[in-house]
Amino acid sequence: MNLHQFAETHDVTNQPPSLDGTNLYRIDLPLQEWSRRFGAGWAETRIDTYGALAGGPLMAAGFLANENKPVFSSHDRYGHRIDLVEFHPAYHELMRTAVENGLPSLPWAHPQPGAHVARAAMTYLHSQAEAGTGCPLTMTFASVPALQLQPDLADIWLPKILATTYDPRNVGIAHKAGATIGMAMTEKQGGTDVRANTTRAYPVGAGGPGQAYELVGHKWFCSAPMCDAFLTLAQTDKGLTCFLLPRHRPDDTRNAFYIQRLKNKLGNCSNASSEVEFRGALAWMIGEEGRGVPTIIEMVAMTRFDCMVGSSALMRQALTQASHHCAHRLVGGRVLSEQPLMQNVLADLALESEASLALSLRMGRALDQLDHEQEAKFARLVTAVGKYWICKRAPAMINEAAECMGGAGYVEDSILPRLYREAPVNSTWEGSGNVQCLD
Repeated sequence: MNLHQFAETHDVTNQPPSLDGTNLYRIDLPLQEWSRRFGAGWAETRIDTYGALAGGPLMAAGFLANENKPVFSSHDRYGHRIDLVEFHPAYHELMRTAVENGLPSLPWAHPQPGAHVARAAMTYLHSQAEAGTGCPLTMTFASVPALQLQPDLADIWLPKILATTYDPRNVGIAHKAGATIGMAMTEKQGGTDVRANTTRAYPVGAGGPGQAYELVGHKWFCSAPMCDAFLTLAQTDKGLTCFLLPRHRPDDTRNAFYIQRLKNKLGNCSNASSEVEFRGALAWMIGEEGRGVPTIIEMVAMTRFDCMVGSSALMRQALTQASHHCAHRLVGGRVLSEQPLMQNVLADLALESEASLALSLRMGRALDQLDHEQEAKFARLVTAVGKYWICKRAPAMINEAAECMGGAGYVEDSILPRLYREAPVNSTWEGSGNVQCLD
């Protein structure tokens, strides 16, 4: 008997074809519709190009960046303190592609009708491929309105922030071709209650807006500690105040910014979140002394908008995977998408996904028209409502999408587990549900 005839036990059938290399813009009719309707039709070629990147090389890089988490190096091999976070090359590929395509800078560098919508559309595509890089990209984008409150600092930093060059080198701002910005607000004893912060700021000279201070204290969450500078909050004699704290001092020496450890998180694994201490770190005051929350809220409003966009992106990618699977998988002699109960589920998922996208891009149009009183009021309201509802719905929606795929949606070869782990980030970050309700 020839046992070799049993080496192949079965043929692989009834499996969906691969989605690798799919242009995520061209398969997304709602994105095409709403981006055009809200004024970004002029950017369609640009968005389409990013759709091809997101579904191709960036999707592959996303898997690698999440499989190879950032690593914290406190000292070099000679014993010198360096406080570096090291990343896999795939992470840098994701960041470079996003920066070169203007994801942190487009509406500020090229203001025009539909610019915020176009940038949101590309961010939506990028976040489907890999959401962890959204943290530094979003904070860099969102830092601009806050920095513009302090023109002398803006003159130094904005040209580097708005540059479409990704420069991850650990050097001072004078030597950088491009810069990224992080944020450090919450402390152990306060969390969301930033008015309970204990970090103190001491003037180096005269003090006041735009002047140098030394900060002493800690931050329990410092997002993206590899960035070039951070917007942070500290107490002065007049109360909580906003500061820009760079990683390097003007003489190119290391600032007194010390990373204690990286957070071991549920998801968002490609991104580094950290605990840090300021041991006399040099920083510059932004905005009015004692008005730190109103100053930094200029940044927070934009990051909350990106939470809407990011959660919508996770939902869309979950829908894409589920609907693709159900369009090709035979059950009971019919493809799943023709089964009445599954049609109901897919329709509900599609409606929720498109509604989230439509509200997010409508919010983008409001940001493009803030000089109109009604649009400014709309943006103020929808930032809280949209951030609350979209981010709150994402985990349940993604769970339902994974269930459409059965066991195939539960294994790490699929992107669904990563989407599911990522989803709670946006409902928690920048104010949880109760905070948004109060807002």
